[in-house]
Amino acid sequence: MLEVGTKVKDFTLLDGYGKSHRLSDYKGKKVVLYFYPQDHTPGCTTQACTFKDIHHDLKQSNVILIGISTDDAMSHKKFIEDFDLPFILLSDTDKTVSTYFGSYGEKNMYGKIVVGMIRSTFIINENGVIEKVFKRASAKTNASSVLAYIKA
Repeated sequence: MLEVGTKVKDFTLLDGYGKSHRLSDYKGKKVVLYFYPQDHTPGCTTQACTFKDIHHDLKQSNVILIGISTDDAMSHKKFIEDFDLPFILLSDTDKTVSTYFGSYGEKNMYGKIVVGMIRSTFIINENGVIEKVFKRASAKTNASSVLAYIKA
């Protein structure tokens, strides 16, 4: 998993509406990048909705919020519309970006080792350098932890 102090390589992914987003598009702003397993699952819905609840506060702090999963664009579009999510969701269907960040790989799930998305969050500063990592983030508390860090 990428660590604090790492200069993040630029990447480009598509959102649920087919729009291309490059990380470098947000240079000069702080970016909260959260990786989550799958749209419309209980934990991921909880996490997305708690981020929705703090989105206004993040926006007021000039922070861009981006969620990434391996779901396709159609799934993201439906997830955004079903839960009125006001932030960007990007599709990493080939797992390249998720793997680069260390957010896709082996994990322990209910006592079994499986390969999949590792729920994790990175705060990237205005110069594209990681300033905070939430490894194995909690679906329920990740958003409040992020907001506490941003407001500190």
